Amino acid sequence: MHTSFDRENVDIAWCPGCGNFGILKLVKEVLEELELEKQHTVIVSGIGQAAKTPYYIDTHMYGVLHGRALPAATAIKAANPGLTVIAEGGDGDMYGEGGNHFLHTLRRNPDIVHIVHNNMVYGLTKGQASPTSQKGFVTNVQVEGVENEPFNPLSVALALKAGFVSRVNIGNYSHAKEVLKAAFLHKGYALVDIFQPCVVFNKVNTFQWFKEHTYILEESYESSNFEEALKKAQESMPMPLGILYQNRETPATFETHMRGEDRRPLYESEHDHRKIQELFETY
Repeated sequence: MHTSFDRENVDIAWCPGCGNFGILKLVKEVLEELELEKQHTVIVSGIGQAAKTPYYIDTHMYGVLHGRALPAATAIKAANPGLTVIAEGGDGDMYGEGGNHFLHTLRRNPDIVHIVHNNMVYGLTKGQASPTSQKGFVTNVQVEGVENEPFNPLSVALALKAGFVSRVNIGNYSHAKEVLKAAFLHKGYALVDIFQPCVVFNKVNTFQWFKEHTYILEESYESSNFEEALKKAQESMPMPLGILYQNRETPATFETHMRGEDRRPLYESEHDHRKIQELFETY
């Protein structure tokens, strides 16, 4: 039976105006509208303001070390393929501390939804540049401005043949909901990179900035065209929003390699646990 994902009477620890509030609302509404059962849903997160999101959603959650949400989410899905598994965190958590796990999760293709709150700054630790900060961005740490080009998660995901690669702006709420629903319905790894402002520590990349520097892909855009997706991922100022690429003939998922078609929780399975451990170590 479908049940509400709302968690009442919880003191939310985000600043007024933070884009995380919109993402929290978005995730709750998508889970409910897709009628996913909360007892069969797990959200895994690391450290950071974005990583607090599952604390405010009434479902299973698993909090891990900074940058470690993806391997934990991959293991949870392999241990119980019947679960809906979400890995959620910020751009620093997922692309910085968790950058190595991001690369290998793309290679493994677990059937999970990967939601990244991308505000181009570290919010929890008071405003230093993150991997996605724009070149020239000035902080109390990068006093002369960021020197490096920003990390491009969409290009990296495509280069490693991810089956679902998307970007949305929480300021375009209805469009973001459409894309996130498609990510949940996709079989295999699905990246949803969400632009959202940090109203305290990033005075540059605001709601208005994201509105002016992005555009929604045309309805005629064909998301199955891999070469075109690579070109779109490289575009900047403005940056495209939507499903850049979706492989509807996605290769076998990580948990299928581990378990075949066995969808039972591991403790109910007849699989040789030692064999499964050996398979984990090879990936």
